[in-house]
Amino acid sequence: MYLIIIAIFVVLFVYLPQFWVKSVLNKYNQQTEDNFPGNGGELARHLLDKYKLTDVKVEVTVDGDHYDPVAKAVRLTEDKFSGKTLTAITVAAHEVGHAIQHGVDMPLFNLRTSLAKKTIIFQRLGSFLLFAAPLLGLISRTPHTTLITFIAAFLVLGTSLLIHLITLPVELDASFNKALPILKNGYLEKSQHKAAERILKAAAWTYLAGAMVGLLNFWRWLQVLRR
Repeated sequence: MYLIIIAIFVVLFVYLPQFWVKSVLNKYNQQTEDNFPGNGGELARHLLDKYKLTDVKVEVTVDGDHYDPVAKAVRLTEDKFSGKTLTAITVAAHEVGHAIQHGVDMPLFNLRTSLAKKTIIFQRLGSFLLFAAPLLGLISRTPHTTLITFIAAFLVLGTSLLIHLITLPVELDASFNKALPILKNGYLEKSQHKAAERILKAAAWTYLAGAMVGLLNFWRWLQVLRR
């Protein structure tokens, strides 16, 4: 029964949202020659200059659309960088939204960036402790093994969950407090506003699904450690 509940949870909060997100992005990513006067990369450059973020670069990437705060670069996949579609324009504005967050030193954005840099260290330490805990238990013959395992699980899963939970409001702010108002201010026709909102909501679902999966994994670890 327990496995069935988990399977239903994964389907409802991971696979179905992913399918919906892809369908929404693809729907509004159909190329026509006269959709917009410029492509996603050109809009990103224009907005960065407009908000006096001239030191931020706009680059093509194969690693998914994102803003890199270390390199100070808005990175777009080729279809978003060169595309003149609603998806390309909306995604470009969203990533510029992150650059704006960075430019105004948004505390939550800075916290996420700081944690992301340390996540690899935390996870490596946690993985080492998970591997070493049984051995330490055999050597010491004390109940401290459970505590060590709990700390390890928290370092491995807890830091990822924390980043997911912090990421969600950061993404929502970039979408609905930054990108959408910008796009509505002369960059989109009024008839396109609802579609742009759908694209941004679809993108937000990916982060919500990630947070839900992280929460599920952390809860499963807690159940194991309580036994």
